[in-house]
Amino acid sequence: MSDNFVLEAEPRTDLGKGASRRLRRTGMVPAVIYGAGKDPVSISLKHNELWHSLENEAFYSHILTVKLGKKEEQAILKDLQRHPSKPVLMHMDLQRVSANEKIRVHAPLHFMNEETAPGVKAGGLVSHSQTEIEITCLPKDLPEYIEVDLGALELDASIHLSEISLPAGVEAVELTHGEGHDPSIVSIHMARGAKDTDVEEGEAAEGEATEGGEE
Repeated sequence: MSDNFVLEAEPRTDLGKGASRRLRRTGMVPAVIYGAGKDPVSISLKHNELWHSLENEAFYSHILTVKLGKKEEQAILKDLQRHPSKPVLMHMDLQRVSANEKIRVHAPLHFMNEETAPGVKAGGLVSHSQTEIEITCLPKDLPEYIEVDLGALELDASIHLSEISLPAGVEAVELTHGEGHDPSIVSIHMARGAKDTDVEEGEAAEGEATEGGEE
């Protein structure tokens, strides 16, 4: 992973909804960091810096460095609450990571070779059923994203979760649930309108041929 995200945190002792509202008015975001066998710690983060980091897709599936005074901890983003109508971050949950313990995160999917897929060349449209998948792995094996190659995908065909090539040490959580848990990730189909047009043209051609025969 090329990106290195460092969150400068401050301790937070004034808790509760009222305290959180006051904190947000100062340009800070209330947050909590927990896990790895340690007690949860309430912290606050700078809103604008955090907002800027969240614009980077890698932030959501990356090991983050949380600096609290002279102490540093490694964590992943587990939950993020945004205001329903304003560009405001309300709260963030961070989970500490341990080098020897597997973590569960959602990794984004990057779809490769869409334009050159045989199904697209035949006039089909690509439909993404999922844009991310839940994975489990050790922190050192965490991928920034997972590639899905459409280079050989034909018209009216799809790629399922089990067909994705995952990096070493990475496992798709859904597949661990057994039979019936292998969803389609992406497919290529002719646009509905195009199919209807083909049918209408075919019926029209058949009608003209019949009329010609009657004459």
